[in-house]
Amino acid sequence: MAGTRFAYVRSYEQPDPLLPNTFLVVRVDGHGFHRFSDTHGFEKPNDMRALELMNHAAKDVMEAYPDIVLAFGESDEFSFMLHKSCTLFNRRHSKILTSITSHFTSAYVFHWSAHFPNTRLEYPPSFDGRVVVYPTEREVKDYFAWRQADTHINNLYNTTFWALVHRGGLSTAEAHSRLKGTVSKNKHEILFSQFGINYNVLPAIYRKGSVLLRGETTTTPGAARDGQEGSAEGGMLLIKRVKYTP
Repeated sequence: MAGTRFAYVRSYEQPDPLLPNTFLVVRVDGHGFHRFSDTHGFEKPNDMRALELMNHAAKDVMEAYPDIVLAFGESDEFSFMLHKSCTLFNRRHSKILTSITSHFTSAYVFHWSAHFPNTRLEYPPSFDGRVVVYPTEREVKDYFAWRQADTHINNLYNTTFWALVHRGGLSTAEAHSRLKGTVSKNKHEILFSQFGINYNVLPAIYRKGSVLLRGETTTTPGAARDGQEGSAEGGMLLIKRVKYTP
């Protein structure tokens, strides 16, 4: 289009650079995943197949974008941290957001059959995304601490809720009512006293989410889950070593 009389339309594009010398976190979140998980028969409260599919898609994103140095996933969301010196797409907000979100979505669909070989994909899943700018390491650490705390709170509730439904014979309405106003220790007590479940020994990937970072070796999601080489308490996946100086 350059050099034609139509080239003027480019002047309507608005610049959208993100602040330089700041950490960028892109969070990708499933859109309408309550319906999606019900339609495709996800196990409650956690489906390892679904979590490993999310990890697989996130690993693909990290391999495609070396500027991403760490990612954290829980349920139907993943957060990707790009280092401060990142110049990906000249730090254009729209390009970074759409590229990472679309790559994650396409990888999720691409790898579906590997994790759900006997489940037909009934309709396309979708993910939305946002970019948040953080000025220092403190805010970045607090962000990921917040997401992991959210993982624990949600999973403890869901684990107790579905135990009451599946093993306690309550309806979903009755289970919600039973848990109304309870705190963490109450849920632990319900799980242990009624169902013999010690929440603290459940797989760490359920309780603490998945951590993907760049390191020296490569592991599979299953190896990370089982605590083999290169794993950590959050289900760590090591991609490859990169030099990173904040």
